[in-house]
Amino acid sequence: MFAKETYVQRRAQLKKNMGSGVLLFLGNDEQGLNYEDNTFRYRQDSTFLYYFGLSFAGLSAIIDVDEDKEIIFGDELTIDHIVWMGTQPTLHEKAAAVGITETRPYAEIAGYLQKAVAQGRTVHYLPPYRAEHKLKLMDWLGIAPACQEGSVPFIRAVVSQRNYKSAEEIAEIEKACNVTADMHITAMKVLRPDMYEYEVVAEMNHVAQRNNCDLSFATIATINGQTLHNHYYGNKVKPGDLFLIDAGAELPSGYCGDMSSTIPADKTFTSRQRAVYEIQNAMHLESVKALRPGIPYMEVYDLSARVMVEGLKDLGLMKGNAEDAVREGAHALFYPHGLGHMMGLDVHDMENLGEQWVGYNGQPKSTQFGRKSQRLAIPLEPGFVHTVEPGIYFIPELIDLWKAEKKFADFINYDKVEEYRHFGGIRNEEDYLITETGARRLGKKIPLTPDEVEALR
Repeated sequence: MFAKETYVQRRAQLKKNMGSGVLLFLGNDEQGLNYEDNTFRYRQDSTFLYYFGLSFAGLSAIIDVDEDKEIIFGDELTIDHIVWMGTQPTLHEKAAAVGITETRPYAEIAGYLQKAVAQGRTVHYLPPYRAEHKLKLMDWLGIAPACQEGSVPFIRAVVSQRNYKSAEEIAEIEKACNVTADMHITAMKVLRPDMYEYEVVAEMNHVAQRNNCDLSFATIATINGQTLHNHYYGNKVKPGDLFLIDAGAELPSGYCGDMSSTIPADKTFTSRQRAVYEIQNAMHLESVKALRPGIPYMEVYDLSARVMVEGLKDLGLMKGNAEDAVREGAHALFYPHGLGHMMGLDVHDMENLGEQWVGYNGQPKSTQFGRKSQRLAIPLEPGFVHTVEPGIYFIPELIDLWKAEKKFADFINYDKVEEYRHFGGIRNEEDYLITETGARRLGKKIPLTPDEVEALR
C-alpha cells in the first residue's frame, strides 16, 4: 500500500475526469474452494486497490462526485472473527490509512444507491467479472446479469489513469519482475531429463514464496509448448524436449511480473531447435528495437510477424512475400497469438474493463485469426508498461485443419511443415516501460539468446 496521499490524488483526478454521478467500486469477497471456510487465495479487485489500497474482503466503496463524498462500506469484525483471525484494524482505521473519513455498515450501500437512482442520478459501475458482483448489482440496482455491461465513461476514466504508471508503481512492478526473472533463471538451472514438470514448478514456486510473493497467474511449464495455455504438470521431461515456461510473481501490493522462456531439456539445443529459436529471438529483438513513444503496437506486432516469415522462408516452411503473408494472416499458423499486453496491477492490465478500451481506445478489433489475439494496438506512450512475447508454434491439429482446407497454400509449404509437426513451441517474454525517448526493460535480464540459455544448462 502506498501513502494515503497517492490514493487521495487518484480519487481527486477520477472525480475531475468524471464530472458527475455516483461511482460504485465493488470489492472482492472470499470465495470457497470446495466449501465456504476453505477459500481460494484472496485477491482484491485491482481497481478497488488502485483507488482505495485496501486488500481486505467484505468492502465496497462509493465516490459520490455530485455530493463530494467518498465512503467505504464494510462491517467491523466480531469477537468470533478475532478469535480465528486475531486483532485487526478497525474499519475506520483501514479507511483513514487511505484518506477516507466516512465509513458505513455494508448493509447501507443498497439504500444509498437506490436513493441516488430515485433522485435521477447516474450510478456508474465497472463490468463485473465475478458471480458475487453480478448478484450484488442485481440486488442493489435491479440490473439483470445479462445487462450488466458497465459504464463506458467510468471505464474510460479508469483506463486514462491506470494506463500511465507512476514512478512508485514502476518501482513495484520492477520488484515483481526481479522475482519473476529469478523464477525463470532457477528453472533454467534445475531442468534435467527425467524430471517431472511439477518438480520444476515447485522450484519456481519456492523462489516466489521466499520473496513473499504469490503468482500473478497460473504458471505454464510444459514440454507441450504448442499448447498456448497448458497448466498440466504431470509429464516427464525427455531428452530432446523443449520446455516452455510462462510465469510471473505478484507482490503483496498486487503489482505483477510476466516473463516467458524456452529451455532445452538437454544441455544444448539441437540444430533444428536452435534454428527455430534464432528466428523467434530475432522477432523479439527487432520488436524491442522498435519500441518508442508514438509507434502503434500493432505495427510492432506486424514487424515481428514479418521477421518470422522471412526466417521460416529460409527453413523452407513458408514462401512468398512476407508482407503479403502477414496481411492475409498466413503467419498465424505458426504465430496464433499477439505480441503483448499491458501489465500492472493485473498481469493483463484491466482486462476486465475490455481490451477495446485498454488496448484499442474504443476502436474495433480485428477478427483475423492470430491478429484478433493482439491485446494492445494503440500508439505507445511514456508510462505504458507492457510485455513483448512473440512465439513460434507447431500445432498438429491446426496444421491438419489448414492443410485439409489448402489454406494459404501460396505462403505455406505444408510438406515441409509436416517434418516439424512434433516440434512443440518457443516463446520468450520480457516486460518493458515506455520512456520519453524509447523503452526500458523492467527487472533482471533473463537469458534470451541460445548461447545465454545454454550457459546456464
